[in-house]
Amino acid sequence: MSSGDTPAVARRRVRLAIKDARTAKGFTQGQVADAMEWSLSKVMRIESGEVTISQNDLRPLLAHLGIKDRKVVEDLVQAAKASKQRRQWWDDKRYQGLLTPAMRQLISFEAEASAIRSFALAVVPGWMQTEAYARAIMQPFTYELTEDVISARAAIRTARREMIRAREPRPQIFAVLDESVLLRGFGGPETSHEQFTAIGALIDEGWVHIRIHPMANPFSPFGHYDLLYLSPEQNSHAVLYRESGTSDDIVDDEVRIHRHREGWDQMWESSMGEEESARRIAAAAELPATADDADTRSADQGSSG
Repeated sequence: MSSGDTPAVARRRVRLAIKDARTAKGFTQGQVADAMEWSLSKVMRIESGEVTISQNDLRPLLAHLGIKDRKVVEDLVQAAKASKQRRQWWDDKRYQGLLTPAMRQLISFEAEASAIRSFALAVVPGWMQTEAYARAIMQPFTYELTEDVISARAAIRTARREMIRAREPRPQIFAVLDESVLLRGFGGPETSHEQFTAIGALIDEGWVHIRIHPMANPFSPFGHYDLLYLSPEQNSHAVLYRESGTSDDIVDDEVRIHRHREGWDQMWESSMGEEESARRIAAAAELPATADDADTRSADQGSSG
């Protein structure tokens, strides 16, 4: 248990521990409600994460569910306390009203996930984006997004990347990028150079693993998404983040998470290997030759004759 759990992650840890213990005991939610002299709706809302649970309710519930190890109990009590906290760095007033609720939840899970698996269609995954690239991909939505929103969302991408990089240990990140991501020159050559050079540096650090999915292959019908896993890497301990244009949402449904993971696994296996993918990314980072370059090459060739 991490003492630094964000409220969203802390709440999830507690409710998963309760649900897993109840399932292991073979109890129904109704049986737990009867034993604790609670309403059924209270148990359901605790397990769904709709409400937090007080430590006065949590301790007897854990005892009823057979969780008696002192350290485990205290860890869960601390998580229950953390789940009631509110302010995080992304709650700073400069971001107020400029980030979607789903984005705030996503950042909470990025702060704690042990593994992240992403599929990116058309654009680089958000937390990998440089600020210039982020602004370029949001430019077509100026009819819907104000300059303040664009600036905040572009800046938060850099902050998210540095937050993940600063974690110890860092999560293992596996990303499938559709080949089209390399072919779209958002913001022009300089922006592409900066963006794909930055991705190459992440790969070199050893904790980001990327494969390029050829355009000739079928891809997932789900669009851009991220699967974020709290340890262990099981679908029941994961959340799904989906993004499309200016809208996004968090999905906490094991069936849909399973379907997205199946699609992700199929694309990962049918993609280019990591070494070839890294070469393709490095090639995308190259700046096009300029007239001065051409003149220099001609001069070199002439002098060598």
